[in-house]
This record gives sequence, C-alpha cells and structure tokens, in this order.
Amino acid sequence: MVSPEFSLSQFSPMAKPRNRSFWCLSDSFLYCGGVFLAILLVCSFWSFFTPTLNFSSAITDPSSAVSCKESGFGVNLKSDPKDLTFYDDPELSYSIEKPVKNWDEKRKQWLNHHPSFAAGASERIVVVTGSQPKPCKNPIGDHLLLRSFKNKVDYCRIHGYDIFYNNLLLHPKMGSYWAKLPVVKAAMLTHPEAEWIWWVDSDALFTDMEFKLPLQRYKNHNLVVHGWPELIYDKKSWTSLNAGVFLIRNCQWSMDLIETWSNMGPISKDYKKWGEIQRSTFKDKLFPESDDQTALIYLLYKHKEKYYDHIYLEGEFYFEGYWVEIFGRYENTTEMYLEIERGAAELRRRHAEKVSEQYGAFREEYLKSAGNGKGSWRRPLITHFTGCQPCNGDHNKMYDGESCWNGMVKALNFADNQVLRKYGFIHPDLLDSSIVSEVPFDYPADEGPW
Repeated sequence: MVSPEFSLSQFSPMAKPRNRSFWCLSDSFLYCGGVFLAILLVCSFWSFFTPTLNFSSAITDPSSAVSCKESGFGVNLKSDPKDLTFYDDPELSYSIEKPVKNWDEKRKQWLNHHPSFAAGASERIVVVTGSQPKPCKNPIGDHLLLRSFKNKVDYCRIHGYDIFYNNLLLHPKMGSYWAKLPVVKAAMLTHPEAEWIWWVDSDALFTDMEFKLPLQRYKNHNLVVHGWPELIYDKKSWTSLNAGVFLIRNCQWSMDLIETWSNMGPISKDYKKWGEIQRSTFKDKLFPESDDQTALIYLLYKHKEKYYDHIYLEGEFYFEGYWVEIFGRYENTTEMYLEIERGAAELRRRHAEKVSEQYGAFREEYLKSAGNGKGSWRRPLITHFTGCQPCNGDHNKMYDGESCWNGMVKALNFADNQVLRKYGFIHPDLLDSSIVSEVPFDYPADEGPW
C-alpha cells in the first residue's frame, strides 16, 4: 500500500489547490507530474496482487523459530544421521539370551548423534506394560485389560511419557511373570533416549494421576521397587518386595542385572534347582517354581554387597499398593480432596490437561497432613490387584472374584474421575462406569484472574 504522505488526494486534479502558484507551472511540468501519478497508481494497484517483501522478517531469531521437524518436547523426530551406531552392529541382539556389552558407551554415542534427544534425557521415562497374546477366558477380562491400558495411557499423556504395550511372548520359554524381562530389555535397546524404563503390570492401576515420581531421590540408584529391607534380611519373606512394578535405569548395570535375573528363570537349565533354592531360603514361599520376584529378593539377600546400594526399596508411598487395603478408602479420599478444594480456589480452577502437573504441585502444600502408605488418605500412586488374575479369572482363593472385579472397576473410575474432570465430567458412582455427570463451574469470579 502507498503510505499516507503519498496518498492520491494530494495529487488528484480534484484536490483543492493549496496556493495559486501551483497553477502557474509550465505544461511540461504538469505532463511529468501526470506521468509520475500514473506510475504511482499502477504501483499502488500492483501491491494488492503481488506479495510484499518484508525485509525485517527475513532474518529471525533462531531461538524463537519453530521447526516443523520438531515435535512434542522439542525433539527432532525426522532426523536419524548416517553415523554408525550400535543399531548398525550385526551382532546386536534383542534376545534375552544374548547379553549386551558396553551399553553405556553405545547409548552415549547415540545421544551424541541425536542432540535434540540428549536434552532432558535424564528424566525421560518410557512406561512398559502388556498382557497375554490370547483372548481372556474371564468374560469381563478383555474389558478390564482395555480399561487398564487406557488408565496407563491417560497417566502417560498427562506427564509426557511414552508407553509401549506388548501382548506377545518375546521368548517362548519366558511366560507368565517372567515375560516382562525380555520386554524390558528390548525396550531399553529401542529407547536409548530414555533414562528410565518403568514396568507396570497389567493389573496395576494408576490411582493418583497427578503424582510424579521423585526421580531426584533415585539419582544414585538403578532400580526402584516397592519393598522393605527388614522383611528381606530379618524375616526372609518372599513378599518383602513386589516385582510387578519397577523403575529401572537404562544402563549397563541394568543389562547385567536382567541377564543374571533371567538366568534364574525358565531359560536356565537349572530352573528347577532355582525353585528349590528359593523355597528353602524363603520359607513362606507358597509354590515350588522359581519366580521373578523371589529371584530378585534372593539376589538382594545373598549378594547384598553387590546389589543393595544400587536398588532403592521405596516404602514411603504407594509405589504400588495392595488393593485389599486400599480400594475401600476411595470415597473418603475423594471427599478429603474435595474438602481441600473448597478452601483452595486455585485447585478448583478449570485448566487445560497439559498443565495438570502444575496443579499437582499446588496440591502438595495441602497434603502434608495426609501421610503416606497404609492409613493415609492421600491418593495411592498405584493400586495393584495382585492375585486377582482379571484375564483368566483364576483369582486367589483368599477372596472371591466379585470383590476383585468390583475393586478394579472402582479403582478405574476413581482414577478416571481425575482425568474426566478436566473434560468437564465425572462418574458420580464409582461402581457404575456408564453414568457421568457434568462438573459445575464453582471457581469464584472475585478470585479469578480477569
């Protein structure tokens, strides 16, 4: 567009003359003026139909530019340099039976070739879970597994974690509770950009969708499990820790642990012998076969000097919690959290799901008196339905199936309410998944930011 100081009104024949001397100019000068005016008119109209070069925007600040190649958290998902990495080694094997060596150096080299992933790698987590390859025998089993997976996807989305769901045996001999180890090893190799792999059993449900692992607490450790040292070394109990949920660092130490751990399982020629050793060591073990949980406890018990300093036995909160002592408290916990919100408007404020972690941090100030673990009214991070076997239905005889299935539904809806609220709805009845109610707006206008 022509700037105002060169507008047509100043040069048009219809414009009012400013003084008489203007009309005393020679005809040739008037002719030149007309030519200039014509050119100006052409330029003006041409500017409507052709793009204007903006030299001020041709040079941009790189720090403010957004690359179409970047996604999510600023990582470059469309670049894999031609530099050789461990992936190009024909000897590399994902199999649980073939060990990986020099993994720390290989992972470091990969991150050097992919600098966009290197930033923030120390806190990057991949959640790994799974189930059996065949349909469930229990009529409600597949539905519960689907909702269990949705529960984990919701948690990962809120916290920006990747998730991998496996429903195949990656080694034909490593079934049942041993099936997780081949998957974890493969996930470590597949995700060199992640510092941690977080295994979560299919029957373990996230029930505090805001809570984020205190990774700083584990900075000097390579494995985190829910457990108690006194039960390992004083009581020698096979339930002194739970291996259904664990956080393992993506490093050579963990590769070596998985190799040793797996060799106490069905791939070992001494598998039967390992079962006998475990049962003779831990008198309360109920069955003769070697299992992954007792195997890990055995390593801690027999080789304390090698493993104890590297394994964090988390007992300060429900890293995973036994469902029988938890699921009856969901209603009371819900009411306690609502009571907090009645006095804290910032916690009631509607917000986008992407900023949920901020509100979780706000809430911590009000949870100092809640306690942790058994007897606490704080939301448990994970409720673990051990012994329920939702897929095959062969639940522990200590409790009936209905209590298992109803307990899982209750836990799923308790967790789902924390997600649904951000979408404007809740389940008013934790035992009825089909009914939702709209959440009323109750953020006081006089306390709002407007």
